[in-house]
Amino acid sequence: MEFEIYAYAIVIVAAFFGGFVDAIAGGGGLITVPALLAVGIPPHVALATNKLQGSFGTFAAMINFYKKGMIDFKKIGVGILFTFIGACIGTVLILYLDAEILRIIIPFCLIAIFVYTLFAKKIGEEDRAARMSSKLFYVLFGLGLGFYDGFFGPGAGSFWTFALVALLGLNMKKAVANTKALNFTSNFVSLCVFIVGGQILWVVGILMGLAQIAGAWVGSNLVVKKEVKFIRIMFLCVVGATIVKLVYDYFGLHFKDIF
Repeated sequence: MEFEIYAYAIVIVAAFFGGFVDAIAGGGGLITVPALLAVGIPPHVALATNKLQGSFGTFAAMINFYKKGMIDFKKIGVGILFTFIGACIGTVLILYLDAEILRIIIPFCLIAIFVYTLFAKKIGEEDRAARMSSKLFYVLFGLGLGFYDGFFGPGAGSFWTFALVALLGLNMKKAVANTKALNFTSNFVSLCVFIVGGQILWVVGILMGLAQIAGAWVGSNLVVKKEVKFIRIMFLCVVGATIVKLVYDYFGLHFKDIF
């Protein structure tokens, strides 16, 4: 596909802001996917290209957090392994199963996370005692959220951040940092599937990926410097936006079928 210069400008700017937001609270796809669709890219190609450019940003944020000492790969190694396994299963099953049930359930789960985070105002301000063993946590949530991200995807970063805060007792800064490593794992699996499927626009994806790196670098540095309150507000904004998008997509799809 060939594009005008303005189309490249739109998706590159969107990728920068997507990488910026994603590094802080996840949900960068809420910016980049609509931008790709807006310039006339078919939905399946847009999703594939988004995985490519998004992987650049997630990887850049992960490396920056690691260099700042906010990720201990030894502690989350089990999580990375089982996230990889879960994402493989989910990505394969999406070829055979209908994701419709997830379109109904996930918005309600995100609403619960939003309400809990909104009213539990001290959540994530500092480290707390874990409510379950880290190994069991990473096995269960690695498989579960890895599967979910490979099978469906929207809100996966929000689920990881919330689970790390609520169940492992991490403060929100550490939770966001570790989420990037776990998210990159499942993104990489999905990306490999899309590469095999030949659905990626490589020039667009790489240009956006470079902008993602810049945005992710700025965003991840803000996470290190800013107070937890700022990250919490960004988290709530992203979760809220994801809820609105999923509800809109669900009802928009069904109204289209009716009329």
